[in-house]
Amino acid sequence: MAIAPTLQKYLAAENIQYEVIPHELSMTSARTAEACHISGDRLAKGIVLRRDGGYMLAVLPASHHLRLSDLRTSLGDNVHMADETEINRLFSDCAHGAVPAVGKCYGLDIIVDDSIEAQPDIYMEAGDHETLLHMGHTQFARLTANAPHGRFSAHD
Repeated sequence: MAIAPTLQKYLAAENIQYEVIPHELSMTSARTAEACHISGDRLAKGIVLRRDGGYMLAVLPASHHLRLSDLRTSLGDNVHMADETEINRLFSDCAHGAVPAVGKCYGLDIIVDDSIEAQPDIYMEAGDHETLLHMGHTQFARLTANAPHGRFSAHD
Protein backbone atom coordinates (compact mmCIF):
# COMPACT_ATOMS: atom_id res chain seq x y z
CA MET A 1 0.00 0.00 0.00
CA ALA A 2 2.83 2.44 0.88
CA ILE A 3 1.56 5.95 1.69
CA ALA A 4 -2.17 6.29 2.32
CA PRO A 5 -3.67 8.38 -0.51
CA THR A 6 -5.33 10.88 1.86
CA LEU A 7 -2.03 11.47 3.63
CA GLN A 8 -0.01 11.66 0.43
CA LYS A 9 -2.34 14.27 -1.10
CA TYR A 10 -2.27 16.34 2.08
CA LEU A 11 1.52 16.31 2.36
CA ALA A 12 1.83 17.33 -1.29
CA ALA A 13 -0.73 20.14 -0.88
CA GLU A 14 1.12 21.43 2.19
CA ASN A 15 4.50 21.08 0.43
CA ILE A 16 5.88 18.92 3.26
CA GLN A 17 9.26 17.40 2.43
CA TYR A 18 9.77 13.81 3.60
CA GLU A 19 11.66 10.62 2.89
CA VAL A 20 9.91 7.27 2.43
CA ILE A 21 11.48 4.40 4.37
CA PRO A 22 10.30 0.86 3.62
CA HIS A 23 10.72 -1.69 6.41
CA GLU A 24 9.83 -5.26 7.27
CA LEU A 25 6.25 -5.89 8.32
CA SER A 26 5.69 -4.86 11.94
CA MET A 27 2.43 -4.54 13.84
CA THR A 28 3.50 -2.28 16.73
CA SER A 29 5.24 1.07 16.77
CA ALA A 30 7.88 -0.25 19.17
CA ARG A 31 8.69 -3.11 16.79
CA THR A 32 8.76 -0.69 13.85
CA ALA A 33 11.33 1.49 15.62
CA GLU A 34 13.41 -1.60 16.35
CA ALA A 35 13.18 -2.87 12.77
CA CYS A 36 14.25 0.52 11.40
CA HIS A 37 17.03 0.99 13.96
CA ILE A 38 15.63 4.31 15.17
CA SER A 39 14.84 5.53 18.65
CA GLY A 40 11.21 5.09 19.68
CA ASP A 41 11.49 8.66 20.99
CA ARG A 42 11.64 9.83 17.35
CA LEU A 43 8.77 7.69 16.01
CA ALA A 44 5.50 9.60 16.34
CA LYS A 45 2.41 7.49 16.91
CA GLY A 46 -1.17 8.64 16.74
CA ILE A 47 -3.76 7.48 19.25
CA VAL A 48 -7.38 8.11 18.30
CA LEU A 49 -9.55 9.52 21.07
CA ARG A 50 -13.28 10.08 21.34
CA ARG A 51 -14.19 13.46 22.82
CA ASP A 52 -17.53 15.25 23.13
CA GLY A 53 -19.16 13.31 20.29
CA GLY A 54 -16.18 13.71 17.95
CA TYR A 55 -12.66 12.42 17.55
CA MET A 56 -9.15 13.74 17.93
CA LEU A 57 -5.63 12.41 17.65
CA ALA A 58 -3.03 12.39 20.41
CA VAL A 59 0.51 12.38 18.99
CA LEU A 60 3.28 10.97 21.18
CA PRO A 61 6.51 8.99 20.86
CA ALA A 62 6.33 5.25 20.23
CA SER A 63 8.53 4.77 23.31
CA HIS A 64 5.82 6.29 25.51
CA HIS A 65 2.39 5.28 26.70
CA LEU A 66 -0.59 7.59 26.92
CA ARG A 67 -1.61 8.86 30.36
CA LEU A 68 -5.32 9.33 29.75
CA SER A 69 -5.79 10.88 33.20
CA ASP A 70 -3.37 13.70 32.27
CA LEU A 71 -5.26 14.34 29.02
CA ARG A 72 -8.52 14.47 30.93
CA THR A 73 -7.03 17.09 33.24
CA SER A 74 -6.39 19.40 30.29
CA LEU A 75 -9.25 18.40 27.95
CA GLY A 76 -12.04 17.44 30.35
CA ASP A 77 -13.39 14.15 31.64
CA ASN A 78 -15.17 13.20 28.42
CA VAL A 79 -12.05 11.79 26.69
CA HIS A 80 -11.91 8.07 25.88
CA MET A 81 -9.95 5.75 23.63
CA ALA A 82 -11.69 5.10 20.31
CA ASP A 83 -12.41 1.49 19.46
CA GLU A 84 -11.06 -0.39 16.44
CA THR A 85 -14.26 0.02 14.42
CA GLU A 86 -14.17 3.79 14.86
CA ILE A 87 -10.47 3.95 13.98
CA ASN A 88 -10.94 1.84 10.84
CA ARG A 89 -13.79 4.10 9.74
CA LEU A 90 -11.79 7.31 10.29
CA PHE A 91 -8.65 5.96 8.60
CA SER A 92 -10.38 3.96 5.87
CA ASP A 93 -7.45 4.17 3.43
CA CYS A 94 -4.95 2.90 6.03
CA ALA A 95 -4.15 -0.64 7.08
CA HIS A 96 -5.77 -1.71 10.34
CA GLY A 97 -3.82 -0.09 13.18
CA ALA A 98 -1.43 1.92 10.99
CA VAL A 99 -2.61 5.39 12.02
CA PRO A 100 -0.45 8.26 10.70
CA ALA A 101 0.41 10.93 13.27
CA VAL A 102 -1.33 13.57 11.14
CA GLY A 103 -4.91 14.50 11.90
CA LYS A 104 -5.94 17.42 9.70
CA CYS A 105 -6.20 15.45 6.46
CA TYR A 106 -8.56 13.03 8.24
CA GLY A 107 -10.65 15.84 9.74
CA LEU A 108 -9.19 15.43 13.24
CA ASP A 109 -7.80 17.96 15.65
CA ILE A 110 -4.57 16.87 17.30
CA ILE A 111 -2.81 17.37 20.61
CA VAL A 112 0.96 16.88 20.65
CA ASP A 113 3.00 15.56 23.55
CA ASP A 114 5.92 17.87 24.36
CA SER A 115 8.39 14.98 24.30
CA ILE A 116 7.91 14.33 20.56
CA GLU A 117 8.16 18.04 19.82
CA ALA A 118 11.70 18.07 21.26
CA GLN A 119 13.09 15.62 18.67
CA PRO A 120 15.43 16.84 15.87
CA ASP A 121 13.63 14.71 13.28
CA ILE A 122 10.50 12.58 13.23
CA TYR A 123 9.38 9.28 11.75
CA MET A 124 5.74 8.25 11.42
CA GLU A 125 3.54 5.53 9.97
CA ALA A 126 2.57 6.17 6.35
CA GLY A 127 -0.69 4.22 6.56
CA ASP A 128 0.51 0.63 6.30
CA HIS A 129 2.76 -1.60 8.41
CA GLU A 130 5.73 -1.50 6.01
CA THR A 131 6.39 2.18 5.33
CA LEU A 132 7.61 5.06 7.47
CA LEU A 133 7.86 8.73 6.61
CA HIS A 134 10.92 10.61 7.84
CA MET A 135 11.00 14.39 8.08
CA GLY A 136 12.95 17.11 9.80
CA HIS A 137 11.72 18.92 12.88
CA THR A 138 10.70 21.98 10.86
CA GLN A 139 8.45 19.94 8.56
CA PHE A 140 6.83 18.17 11.52
CA ALA A 141 6.34 21.52 13.27
CA ARG A 142 4.46 22.77 10.19
CA LEU A 143 2.15 19.72 10.38
CA THR A 144 1.42 20.38 14.04
CA ALA A 145 1.26 24.17 13.91
CA ASN A 146 -1.52 25.63 16.05
CA ALA A 147 -2.11 22.29 17.79
CA PRO A 148 -2.23 22.34 21.57
CA HIS A 149 0.73 20.76 23.33
CA GLY A 150 1.18 19.22 26.74
CA ARG A 151 2.67 16.42 28.80
CA PHE A 152 0.33 13.43 28.68
CA SER A 153 2.64 10.48 28.19
CA ALA A 154 5.26 8.55 30.14
CA HIS A 155 8.31 6.73 28.87
CA ASP A 156 7.88 2.93 28.81
